[in-house]
Amino acid sequence: MRAPDLTAQEQKHVRLALRYLRARLGQWIAVAKALNYSPPGLSNILIGARNVTPAMAFRIARLADVPIDDLLAGKYPASPACPHCGHLIDESADAQ
Repeated sequence: MRAPDLTAQEQKHVRLALRYLRARLGQWIAVAKALNYSPPGLSNILIGARNVTPAMAFRIARLADVPIDDLLAGKYPASPACPHCGHLIDESADAQ
């Protein structure tokens, strides 16, 4: 098996961004359509059955309108997001 082009950490960041985009767009089918990717292929990426490719990372960065470096570094989304569903975590609620 060929080694992935992106590190495990970069792939984790891209998968989190995908989940966040799903939370913003409402459905996985909308994310797949916006990325011009098949829903089953996107599902395989999300569950880790397939590696995130650099091309997919660029598509996601373009859709999110963020620099690719920020996406790969985990700076998108800017606020903490749930790694399972992608919804933003309201840290101010914990402070009360």
